[in-house]
Amino acid sequence: MKLSEYVSYDAVGLGDLVSRGEVSSQELSQTALRACEAVNPHINAVIETWQPEPADIARELGGRSPLAGVPFLIKDVGVTMAGRKLEFGSRLAEGFTAAADSILMQRFRSAGLVTLGRTTTPEFAWSGTTESALCGPTRNPWDTARGAGGSSGGAAAAVAAGIVPLAHATDAAGSIRIPSATSGLFGLKPTRGRVSNGPSLDEAINGLAAQLGVSRSVRDSAALLDAVHGATGGEAFVIAPPSASYLAQVNMAPGNLRIGMMPQAWGGKRTIPAILDCLAATSRLCASLDHEVEEGGMPLGVSWDAFVHASSVLWAVNIAAWIEDMAAAMGRKIDATTLEPQTLAVYRTGLGISGTEVIRALDLRNAVTRCVSSFFSRYDLLLTPTLPDVGPDIGTYALGAETMNGHEWTSRVFGNSPFTPVFNAAGLPAMSVPLFNDEASGLPIGMQFVASAGREDLLFRVAGQLEQNLPWATRKPSVWVGSTID
Repeated sequence: MKLSEYVSYDAVGLGDLVSRGEVSSQELSQTALRACEAVNPHINAVIETWQPEPADIARELGGRSPLAGVPFLIKDVGVTMAGRKLEFGSRLAEGFTAAADSILMQRFRSAGLVTLGRTTTPEFAWSGTTESALCGPTRNPWDTARGAGGSSGGAAAAVAAGIVPLAHATDAAGSIRIPSATSGLFGLKPTRGRVSNGPSLDEAINGLAAQLGVSRSVRDSAALLDAVHGATGGEAFVIAPPSASYLAQVNMAPGNLRIGMMPQAWGGKRTIPAILDCLAATSRLCASLDHEVEEGGMPLGVSWDAFVHASSVLWAVNIAAWIEDMAAAMGRKIDATTLEPQTLAVYRTGLGISGTEVIRALDLRNAVTRCVSSFFSRYDLLLTPTLPDVGPDIGTYALGAETMNGHEWTSRVFGNSPFTPVFNAAGLPAMSVPLFNDEASGLPIGMQFVASAGREDLLFRVAGQLEQNLPWATRKPSVWVGSTID
């Protein structure tokens, strides 16, 4: 298969070719590896690749999933694949190898996805850009002087450039939605409890973290959620299963919805005019589709500073535990030779946090969850920009981090992406939709839609409607597999 042909299909389209016998998953895998060789040197999105495992190739037989036989990449955090490295983007964990598949990895395999490698992440996934001392910076395919967002920046850059149509991603403060917005992709963070983080992650940062993926089409993310949703015994959070396939929702009319629009976030950066213009255009598009849109701020129930501090407490204690466990496993010291300045600061802050502080942080998370959820007694959806600004230049995000403590680093991360982390605390489903590109820079601009708990079905309906009326598939970044010579 030619590279130009390969990138003309989304994941469901490639799966359909496999199911009809027009191409084998082995051929798709080799094409994806060629695609990686062609563009990864320009963007540094993929850490390592490997030949497909025979058992995964065999899963194309029987066509049990619309994704069977499709090339796939996993992020270097959040999911474990037996016998493969899991390094958390950190020198501390360099060379660590997972002993067993996580539950989510088992489901990727059962869906017939053929995993061919790992994508980059910032150290311990705690940054809004993907630039690590271990792997170097991941560059945005739209503008390689800029970052691809974080913490799923490697996944987003790989999909945006055409290496694979779909890749695993995680989101504990916006890490699916932020890189989706900067890289021109669709990305949905599921409801808390929709996708298993087990067995080793349990609550995953006390319920802040969710996992799914990033994709170029809405239906690919829907098919992925169909394949992986559902709790197993012992899950910390359990939610009722969907009544129908998410893939089927993409082509269903959402009905006439009441949408509250919030142009400015609670306490971070002010939204720049270019993005406000795109938000207004999104509002007009929704109105033309018979939705009622009005400006309506979402109450947080606490101050922004209190929210950031409580979130920082949960992040810091969790990261401190991960670091100590990894240092013990690898026999390495915890210092500036193994950790970046901001991570070391978060670790030290975490060591000084008391149990009572953690309980108070969880109480605040509960208060935010209840307050935010009340918004949906008046509105069906919330509409915001995904980010208040376009992505930063490589090398600028962590400037001055060596003088920060862990709480100050969290304040920087949340300040740069203030629209996203609230919905991790509240556990609500939220998606970034790549509706526009900035006229001045050409960079993608994402719009975030948030629904009440368990309503991924509604988000997929709206996303499918928006994709049909303002398609983005024809927009291509400057680093694009389809433009390479095959």
